[in-house]
Amino acid sequence: MTDTASSDPGPGRDPGSVLVLGEALVDLVPAGKDAAVRVAQPGGAPANVAVGLARLGGRPSFVGGLGDDAFGSRIEAWLTGAGVDLSLSARPPLPTALAVADPGEHGNTYRFHLGDTATFALPDRTAEVSRFGSVYVGGLAAVVEPAAEVVAATARAAARSGVLAVDPNVREDRTLDPVRSLERLRELCGLARVVKASDEDLVRLWPDEEPEASCRRLAGQGRLVVLTRGARGATAYVQDAPAVSVPALAVRVVNTIGAGDAFMAGMLAWLGAETGWRTGLSGAEARSMLEYAAATAASVCARAGTEPTAPLGV
Repeated sequence: MTDTASSDPGPGRDPGSVLVLGEALVDLVPAGKDAAVRVAQPGGAPANVAVGLARLGGRPSFVGGLGDDAFGSRIEAWLTGAGVDLSLSARPPLPTALAVADPGEHGNTYRFHLGDTATFALPDRTAEVSRFGSVYVGGLAAVVEPAAEVVAATARAAARSGVLAVDPNVREDRTLDPVRSLERLRELCGLARVVKASDEDLVRLWPDEEPEASCRRLAGQGRLVVLTRGARGATAYVQDAPAVSVPALAVRVVNTIGAGDAFMAGMLAWLGAETGWRTGLSGAEARSMLEYAAATAASVCARAGTEPTAPLGV
């Protein structure tokens, strides 16, 4: 894989737009300090990324399956209210998937209710890929059928025609096939030009390597790779260049759900606006991108909810 000085937008391509493919579901999260009471909150990693991009001034189009129930209507209002284009999404006559979140000292754990839902009945929009400056995939839709086949086909098309960005966002659940799930996520990382992954993701994907070694290997094949470590900050790896690290911003943490998605949205917003999807960054550019993404993630951690605000002065 090689990178060019800038991505050729090609005929009919809108370089400022991002196609975001995956799940929009409902997170059931604790209501304040009472863990016994749950609040329904629109979510799903790809949907969070789409909303984040819109809030940061991007032009995301979301491709997903929206349920025909009250949760689906709420998700639709949330996405369109943020400015996300839903013209490529579908409304199958099925309910919305649920994710039960259990925030803890060492991160969030989830239990999922996924079967026979609209959330993973993704429409095939492979033919639309060439219209967009970048395509993002990741989350549960990358490993849950029937969505996984659509995600894989779209990712292959995006890798051939433009910039594919992947956040593997590894999830473990009794309903998921761990072997097949990891195979699918490794394939997506192999296709991508941009990979954002946490240290925990990388340990699960390549358990025989240290996370830093996995990043260097992926970057050595021409990718922009970003490793996130939560409160310990983030590091960018670019082929044939020293790694660049920034600390996490110090904030009073109210919430961590959606912080990684906000970081991804910040990365994509910065790349699209500042480099036109060029991913062979200089050290100064990598630092600027990381600082913007870290500030975006911090804006989510500092309050309830998953919607970021655009960083000021970054």
